[in-house]
Amino acid sequence: MKWPQLTLTARLTILFTGVAVSVLLGLGVLVAWATDRHFVELDHAYLSDKVHLVEKFVAEANTPAELKKVLDEMLGSHSGLFIQVWRDSELIYGPADLAENAPAGFLPEGNFADWKYANTELRGLVERLKLRVDSPLVSTGSRDVRVLVAVDTVHHEHFLAAMKKTLVLYILFATFVSGLLGWWVARKGLAPLKGMRERAKSITVHNLQERMPVDSVPVELAELAVGLNSMFDRLNRDFQRLMDFSADLAHELRTPLSNLLTQTQVALAQRRNPDEYREVLASNAEEFERMAKMVSDMLFLAKMENGIDLPHRELIRLDDEVRALFDFYEAVAGEKNVRLDLKGQAEMDGDKLMIRRAISNLLSNALRHADAGSVVGIDISSREEAVELEVINQGQTIAPDDLPRLFDRFYRADRSRGHPASEGAGLGLAITKAIVESHGGRIGVRSSERRTSFYLEFPRP
Repeated sequence: MKWPQLTLTARLTILFTGVAVSVLLGLGVLVAWATDRHFVELDHAYLSDKVHLVEKFVAEANTPAELKKVLDEMLGSHSGLFIQVWRDSELIYGPADLAENAPAGFLPEGNFADWKYANTELRGLVERLKLRVDSPLVSTGSRDVRVLVAVDTVHHEHFLAAMKKTLVLYILFATFVSGLLGWWVARKGLAPLKGMRERAKSITVHNLQERMPVDSVPVELAELAVGLNSMFDRLNRDFQRLMDFSADLAHELRTPLSNLLTQTQVALAQRRNPDEYREVLASNAEEFERMAKMVSDMLFLAKMENGIDLPHRELIRLDDEVRALFDFYEAVAGEKNVRLDLKGQAEMDGDKLMIRRAISNLLSNALRHADAGSVVGIDISSREEAVELEVINQGQTIAPDDLPRLFDRFYRADRSRGHPASEGAGLGLAITKAIVESHGGRIGVRSSERRTSFYLEFPRP
């Protein structure tokens, strides 16, 4: 059902009133039906008693005239009572048209019925009398004597009409009262929701720490409050990350832009020879390359975090990719007197270029922070449910407080690892995490006792 634009209080009031009216109408119909059935039972008992009384008079009467006199006296003392007496097909007492409008089949085989007679509503009963053979009215040989006794039900109709009118008036009054009570109950019951609305309106970009009340609201609203608080926590956390990202981005771009501006102003301050201008342009080109790489990495990271489909899926041998990267980084490892080591082999399903970039980022990071004369190892293992690749290096231990933020954009833990002049913009690990998650995997890091390992887990192909 599509609701019109009504407040929740109005909707609950309408529903409450509708339920109350339905119950009252059902109760009114039940009372009216039960009262009518009660009158029917009373009339049946009353008519049965009168039939027995007529049966006594018939048994004692010697002639139809004598019976007529007794029955007339009886009717004179019972207002609204009608009687017919038949002997075989002969009407020996009562008006001939009394049962003229009775339901078909009521006479002679009927038993109990309602009909209209002379603008009067009657309810009648027909019974065959059980008379002795020696009774005067049946001594002539006829034994089939039937009696029809009817009573005027107008007093019942008046009572039922008055009762129905009273019920209708009561239902209308009860509907009005139910509507008022329903509005009051809905308004009081939804008061905590109004408080939550006011609390939500107070939450702004400068006040993200505000939370919905949980203990002071009903259980149903408490669940809603918990859900909203969880959402606000996520929004606050993501907004804080966005603020940090914006600040880090501004900081990262400020340095190359400041260098470009300073070098350009110095070069233009006085006339110089072509070699000096060429040197300035070469330095500017390096800054431009750094900025271009940063922007490219950010665009790639944005695409990965927005869940793009992998462009080229294929079966990848991880050990082959690692060997190719070892050939590329062999010179860098030689300069730092670091040995590269590979153990294990496994296959996975994914984009080869992306996986190679993720492993390259980890390998480059491990070589940058490895101690001279140590070993940078890559261990590949295959389990029943996943494929794991672990990059291990020996060097300065990462502080526990830095571990959760290593995969944030522009975040560096270089100072804690003794390399304040490290290269890069701090996007490598964030890109690696995005690549791994786009393949349905996960990434983690462990660091203790001068041993750091980054591990990647991928689903088995």
